[in-house]
Amino acid sequence: MTEKTPEEEMLNWAREYAKKRGWVLNTDEKQLGTVIRGLVRNKTKFGHQYCPCRLRRGDPEKDKSIECPCIYHEDEIAQDGSCHCNLYFKA
Repeated sequence: MTEKTPEEEMLNWAREYAKKRGWVLNTDEKQLGTVIRGLVRNKTKFGHQYCPCRLRRGDPEKDKSIECPCIYHEDEIAQDGSCHCNLYFKA
């Protein structure tokens, strides 16, 4: 059996998280792939899956708020129908 790539693992994680919350992932495969690759890149480079659409400050304590799922995502989805990164959407 083939090992999953980091991108596949991140996508599976995001799908499971969305499913638990009653949401869906972005249906635009290109946009979805961009966000997933950004999360993997940040996790590999910085040790945390920081939202690729938000700016890191370089202070791990302050940057905790932008680890995916960030502290803003629930309010954004409730208000706008999706999170800022366009990863999670209302079903």
